[in-house]
Amino acid sequence: MSCDPGDPFAGNLLLAALAPRDIDLIAPHLARSDHARGDTLFHANEDVSQVTFPLGRTVVTLVVPIDGDSNVETATVGHEGAVGGVVSQGYLPAFTRCVVLVEGSILCMEADRLKEAKRASPTLNDLFVRYADCLLAQVLQSVACNAAHPIERRVLRWLLGLQDRLGTDDLPVTQAVLGNMLGIGRTYVTGVLANLQRQGLIHVGRGRIHMLDRARTEAACCGCHARVRRHFEIVLGAIYAPEGEILAVEATPPGMGPERPPDPAKSAVREAGR
Repeated sequence: MSCDPGDPFAGNLLLAALAPRDIDLIAPHLARSDHARGDTLFHANEDVSQVTFPLGRTVVTLVVPIDGDSNVETATVGHEGAVGGVVSQGYLPAFTRCVVLVEGSILCMEADRLKEAKRASPTLNDLFVRYADCLLAQVLQSVACNAAHPIERRVLRWLLGLQDRLGTDDLPVTQAVLGNMLGIGRTYVTGVLANLQRQGLIHVGRGRIHMLDRARTEAACCGCHARVRRHFEIVLGAIYAPEGEILAVEATPPGMGPERPPDPAKSAVREAGR
């Protein structure tokens, strides 16, 4: 997904879904910045005073520190969402650390400004409440998957989720990063990836993992990825491309809220996703 520097909302689907009157409530408060892979946006136990919107192919991950210097990923967020004060009502301490997984641009605003905008607009508040529910569903499904499913399926779930956010078969992730996200050693993850490569599902390159067959990978994966995707579709009105990329979300789900004339651009996106 491209990100036009001249458009402050380009590249983030939550912001792109907003009606013009809701855009006016938050546009003056947004600031853009660029981040490299590995940058920390906030630490666990810090007050989270901002809301962060990844743009384009920027991806961030929420990780929970465990014994020693290890961390385990709980959620991956890209252009479909936001992190930080989007869930809380302002300056609450973070439970996780937020790290940039795939470098790129973000938009930030003070959490208090978003809180004011939510109070002023029921439709804006509804969109962010539904997104928070989807983010929680992703976290809960990740916990269940990590507890119940073999490591090969967990790896496929994670790779499919990243592919959804990047919209490409070429995933810029190293074996070390993947192992860290899933809480497994590098030697172990190397063996798992070699097995998946022998099955013809992926190809492991230098600093990258190439997805070779989306349909076969989804079939080999556990049902956790599909379950989260379905929740995004039902609750957030998410529209997916056939190859998996999240293309758009809806400010108001079908059948809910006041009747509005159809958006030709959203209709075209929905048709492309079929």
